[in-house]
Amino acid sequence: MTEYNGELRKMMIILSKASIENVYAAFVLANGARMEGIEAEMFFTFFGLEAIHNKKLDHLHVATVGNPAMHMPTMLGGLPGMEALATSMMKKEMEKLDMPEVREFLEILKASGVKLWACKLAMEMFHYEKKDMFPDLDGILTVGDFYNQSAGVGTHMLFI
Repeated sequence: MTEYNGELRKMMIILSKASIENVYAAFVLANGARMEGIEAEMFFTFFGLEAIHNKKLDHLHVATVGNPAMHMPTMLGGLPGMEALATSMMKKEMEKLDMPEVREFLEILKASGVKLWACKLAMEMFHYEKKDMFPDLDGILTVGDFYNQSAGVGTHMLFI
């Protein structure tokens, strides 16, 4: 048996919500892991599936209601047009930083070796099929399959 020296070898990132801020946080962490030579895999479950759903991934938005980081009353965040305004502002700021769009970022992640998995239960619950998803999806896994993918010393799991 190889002795474990505390080295991080693999990041397993679970994405459960597809608001822009959550998606980009997960993508940046996965990309950063690969840039550091660390394996990375992503598991998209529940509403996180929208980040890899072909018809939805280009239309993600900022969550304005119930988001304390928005520093606005919940009622204000729910006003018509507020979510669109916040999303537009966020996209403009990301553009200034040369951040890729979601679809392009997925392509970058795949090219760097990140594995992308959809949750079987959530896929069934939302009546999605593999053909509905980003074409380079590695597959559809059960939670047990995902845990098996996570096996090994030096693996860290992150839930977003």
